[in-house]
Amino acid sequence: MDRSANEAFKFNKEVHLTPILATIDKALNGADKDDAKKLPHHPVLLERIAKQLGVSVGDISDFELCLYDTQKATIGGLLNELVYAARLDNLNSSYCAIEGLINSLSGEHALEDDSHVRLVALFDNEEVGSTSAYGANSALLESSLRRIQASCDGASMASFEEAVANSYMISSDVTHAVHPNYGEKHEENHRPELQKGPAIKSNANQRYATTSVTSTILKDIAQRNGIPLQEFVVRNDCPCGSTIGPMLSAQLGLRTIDIGNPLLAMHSIREVCGADDVGLMVKLFEHFFAEFAALDAKINVD
Repeated sequence: MDRSANEAFKFNKEVHLTPILATIDKALNGADKDDAKKLPHHPVLLERIAKQLGVSVGDISDFELCLYDTQKATIGGLLNELVYAARLDNLNSSYCAIEGLINSLSGEHALEDDSHVRLVALFDNEEVGSTSAYGANSALLESSLRRIQASCDGASMASFEEAVANSYMISSDVTHAVHPNYGEKHEENHRPELQKGPAIKSNANQRYATTSVTSTILKDIAQRNGIPLQEFVVRNDCPCGSTIGPMLSAQLGLRTIDIGNPLLAMHSIREVCGADDVGLMVKLFEHFFAEFAALDAKINVD
């Protein structure tokens, strides 16, 4: 119907993204049309939600409803080396961090000599700016850290600030892998590829929180454990996205690094990442949690 769609398609968020749930004739078949007009949502939708929850429509006071792809993730590619899934941004990093934390505690004496708290924080609303009650740009993380610190034996008035100075944060969000059909979109010497390990992200305008000190720490852990790392710097003539890394680093004064697994088709309904990269990121988190405290004690920054 639109012969120019292949050249310059642009959708209108208000009128082009409304989902089609049913035809009007089927939806109102046997229903009281006057009653339907009084409801805040279509009765067919309310009945389906009530059935799913095992309640009556009258029991529903309100709801927040989001539509998303329900297909399961799949392994694909001719050599079964690619993961096709919805919301890899940023479930990929969330999964790897949690698995790495769990794996770091597998040894019977894993915490015996660790003077640090191992923690993973997962936030809502990152894609819409993080300014919400549960987003990274809230008091949630600082409040949680202060409560943890206050519960420790011998905590003083300055314990929180001292703990922050001794801490290190990995801000992990997926990064744009170089696409073979759009290689010109990447800086020539910084082209993260699938299946070649996580990428450290740097930006002179502080869109990423990586510094020479924080990258040195993670590179050392990766090198000692045989984990390949890539580096990503956006082209100077391209806008650079950001993460919660700079935000939290500025709020708390934490040493921070931005890293992420390379991803194709970011923000599409089905994104693509390398299967091996998932295991490599899990391994990186595992060894970071297990080895950071001992390594940090040996580092001297002049």
